[in-house]
Amino acid sequence: MEDGKIVQLYLDRDEDAIKQTSEKYGSKLKAVSYRITCDRETAEECESDTYMKTWNLIPPNSPKDYFFAFLARITRALSIDRVRENTRLKRDGHIVELTEEMEMCIPAVNDVADDVEAKLLGEAISRFLFTLSDEKQVMFVRRYFYLDSISEVAKRLAIRESKVKTTLFRIRNELRDFLIGEGYTL
Repeated sequence: MEDGKIVQLYLDRDEDAIKQTSEKYGSKLKAVSYRITCDRETAEECESDTYMKTWNLIPPNSPKDYFFAFLARITRALSIDRVRENTRLKRDGHIVELTEEMEMCIPAVNDVADDVEAKLLGEAISRFLFTLSDEKQVMFVRRYFYLDSISEVAKRLAIRESKVKTTLFRIRNELRDFLIGEGYTL
């Protein structure tokens, strides 16, 4: 079923929307969650929670043109929250590694008052990503949104791991310079 029709089911408050969403995107949502949680049971719970949250967010949202991205963002946020909840006293090495990579080019959000600034920062990062080639965009999003490993990114793009590492390093430096040009301080 097409995304627009599934979203319309949500808008019509038809419970078949959840079934259709699960059939079309369930395995992909579980994969997104699993990359973050590294636990199949937790990934399944996050997938299920995604459907509930989607039900509550549509309406007022109507993500007909970007439905999977809408779902993936929800799943990702739920999964990260679950990891934080499960590892309050110990830090997950995989998440720490990716966080450290991005800390060098993206300023941290310190309090609730920075939420608006965070949204503007997200828009600036999106503008930056649109300046990149398709391959570089895929590389960046797969690594830092979907949390793919370097080897998974290399395999997906049929390139060497060393090229992925070098390209991501350069993209992070370009992003840092772009954000400084936009007035962000690191």
